[in-house]
Amino acid sequence: MSNTTSLDEKPQGVAFAQVNTGLYAVIVAVFASLLFMSNIAATKGVEFGPIFGDFSIITDGGFFLFPLAYILGGILAEVYGFKAARRAVYVGFGVAVFAALSFWIVAALPPASFYENQEAFSTVVGVYPQILLASLAAFLVGLMLNSFIIVRIKERTLEKHLWARLMGSTVVGQFVDTFIFCAIAATAIGIATTGDFLNYLIVGFLYKTAAEALLLPVTYRVVAFVKRHEPTYQPV
Repeated sequence: MSNTTSLDEKPQGVAFAQVNTGLYAVIVAVFASLLFMSNIAATKGVEFGPIFGDFSIITDGGFFLFPLAYILGGILAEVYGFKAARRAVYVGFGVAVFAALSFWIVAALPPASFYENQEAFSTVVGVYPQILLASLAAFLVGLMLNSFIIVRIKERTLEKHLWARLMGSTVVGQFVDTFIFCAIAATAIGIATTGDFLNYLIVGFLYKTAAEALLLPVTYRVVAFVKRHEPTYQPV
């Protein structure tokens, strides 16, 4: 008989809260909203600079939202377990897919005679499916890997070393997430050269990782708050 434990099961000695509480629903709602907003924002390419000589920072409009979604994904995995975090990802992308379908319908509707922004609207929402595909592929791999690492480390450390779980999972998950997202989304926002792509990839990874590191004290407080207010969370 195998001694391995499924991530969908609760390993002995590891505490996770049940999902049938108000806090889980609230966190998932915020997570899905951030995911939706970041996908819309990512349709715009953003450039800061030049900063040093001719060097500019190239990113997209969702750069300040993606780390927040990742942090919430980590909190879900830490408090509720891998299965609950995976469910939140599915909910978030269900909302995003429905949004893509809605935008396609709206773009196809005949514009009013006084509406002058049909071309601009169609251009923006036209690249949304590509951004959504990039986000879907990146999050399914990156955030699932992030949640997997958090749960696996927690099986060994229990309630100790939360920083190691959060940052260890971030470095691995964010690199995979950023690489997949940038590889698919780059052309949607107009990135056409290898140099600009590498800028987009490296800056994105370093920024997201640094942002999560700087927000670690806030994440600690949020995790502690959720654990404290979840009656089914009973740490060993």
